[in-house]
Amino acid sequence: MEIRQTAPDGIEGQLEPLAGGSFRFACHPGVPCFTECCRDLNLLLTPYDVLRLKNRLGLSSSEFLDRHAECRFDEGRNVPKMYLLMNEDGGKACPFVTPAGCSLYEDRPSACRIYPIARASRVHRVHGTVLENYFVLRENHCRGFEEGRSWEIGEWLSDQGLRAYYESNDRWMEIVTHPRLINGPLTPNQQQVFYLGSYDIDKFRRMVFGGRFLSAFEIPEDEVEKIGSDEGALLNFAFKWMKFTLFGEQVLKLRHG
Repeated sequence: MEIRQTAPDGIEGQLEPLAGGSFRFACHPGVPCFTECCRDLNLLLTPYDVLRLKNRLGLSSSEFLDRHAECRFDEGRNVPKMYLLMNEDGGKACPFVTPAGCSLYEDRPSACRIYPIARASRVHRVHGTVLENYFVLRENHCRGFEEGRSWEIGEWLSDQGLRAYYESNDRWMEIVTHPRLINGPLTPNQQQVFYLGSYDIDKFRRMVFGGRFLSAFEIPEDEVEKIGSDEGALLNFAFKWMKFTLFGEQVLKLRHG
């Protein structure tokens, strides 16, 4: 699908294909528009975004979602997605932006990291590889394009720390773009599964380790140990659970009897 068809309202006409794989851009306090891009955002949070942000703020996932996110449902599919809440003031600024910049810069969401680049990606259903294209988002207020710093796209992704984000985001994309999720709306129970496995990682941990979950599935001991100590591994396990529960994919094995 063409990125201009899925881009948030208002920016479709500002997206340009990244020609030659390079662009010129810099952002720093000396740029006149500094932090203007941190206002009135329609910022989708990925599961890995939530994990990083809630840990940075010292909150549980439930607390972070209650305080800083808004749940919206995809039209026609009833898929719950979480968006960052803006301040309720005239400028609708991000709650974490300051005059000096982002107060959570090291753990900022992936959409903030890649700006002013936009990434369109999809999973090849036969080979399982991720196909991606990059675009430049030229917002009218942005003066960063007048700066002299040149970037190759690979250099930009590494500089902005996006590789770890994309490793998780691409696994989640396999679920979000799954034909069964695209071709029909979710039931209320399926919505709860998607929300829990995608966003409320602390509640998911309690479900896995606080009840009969582990006795219901055949999970290797080393994997149980890893998901108990590594939140990134736990999130990946949540994606497997969603594939098993929502789509019937045999990525988990039930115990007989």
